[in-house]
Amino acid sequence: MIDAVLHALAMAGAMAWEILWPLILGFALSAVVQAVVSHKEMSRVLPDDRPRSIATAVALGAASSSCSYAAVAVARSLFRKGANFTAAMTFELASTNLVAELSIILIVLMGWKFMLSETIGALVMVAFLVVLFRLFLTPHMVAEAKEHADTGIPGRMEGHAEMDMSVTEGGSLWQRITSPQGLTAISHYFVMDWASVWADIAGGLLIAGALAAWVPHQFWQSFFLVNHPVLATIWGPLVGPLVAVLAFVCSVGNIPLAAVLWNGGISFGGVIAFIFADLIVLPILNIYRKYYGLKMATFLFVTFYAAMAGAAFVVEGVFAVAGLIPSERNAQVVEAPIAWNYTTWLNIIFLCVAVALVWRFLKTGGPTMLRMMNAPAHHAHAHRKHSG
Repeated sequence: MIDAVLHALAMAGAMAWEILWPLILGFALSAVVQAVVSHKEMSRVLPDDRPRSIATAVALGAASSSCSYAAVAVARSLFRKGANFTAAMTFELASTNLVAELSIILIVLMGWKFMLSETIGALVMVAFLVVLFRLFLTPHMVAEAKEHADTGIPGRMEGHAEMDMSVTEGGSLWQRITSPQGLTAISHYFVMDWASVWADIAGGLLIAGALAAWVPHQFWQSFFLVNHPVLATIWGPLVGPLVAVLAFVCSVGNIPLAAVLWNGGISFGGVIAFIFADLIVLPILNIYRKYYGLKMATFLFVTFYAAMAGAAFVVEGVFAVAGLIPSERNAQVVEAPIAWNYTTWLNIIFLCVAVALVWRFLKTGGPTMLRMMNAPAHHAHAHRKHSG
């Protein structure tokens, strides 16, 4: 039993070492973008579900934090402030599927083809969602959801969702980034984003390590219908999101588990659908219920699931025709000793970057702000006003 646990922990640790520098780089890039992109006017620029508003929602989502809980909280905040509901949900999808850190981790663990398919699939998923909302979302349902949202029942990351430390004045983009205010904002966003998702990342690594070490390869092959290629292609996108719902892991933390599932035999479309499904895991479904009521939570689950599975089918079909589906299942989930290679050097370099950002965070009132991440939104607003 002890050997089995140590084996699982060793595999989780090996994956953690492999993705350490990409995580730091991804969160640093995300922090830079958030530091210069203001969220103050987001509600104003998302008034409807027309192509321009949807494209704006996608761009703003891609420029935000990858934390699923923060994305859900920001989306409700936008909706309450007047943003169109469809546009707010589009922002939510983009902020968890089109951010830099997700793409970098996908390339490192699974390869560029998965990164490309996930990016294209996310845009297809948004298109499907907009169509589904136009067909089935009624004004009465939106009004009920708005009434429920305005009650202000807390979920998670409410304070983080309301904090806006962006630097929008003070010269060129580079001058704003390198200014004292800009560097402070970058350090705060960097640490807060890590604080938002570290549990999901750790959970994903531990679950992936346990599954890779303990679950026989034959089980995955049987569950994913590996011996029936046609059925496997259909089954994968349908079951992938459901596995994610039960796995509880969201944000970039589901990528290590996706790598395990891919090595185990799930179809190409299935693993993409699994990655998409971080916004319908059970804890987030419960937050939807708190935010918008049970009826809208059910509607979001059904439409999100349909959009995720549909996008995965489309991506698999396109990549199959283009000959871009990987022929080998060799995602980085193997146990490997730490060696003096490029991964180690990059980890050392980016750990130094992380230490510098954390140091500035500690010296500029960061701990006080960090304590407010799960506080009610008005407390975060008050702190932001006082800090400004």
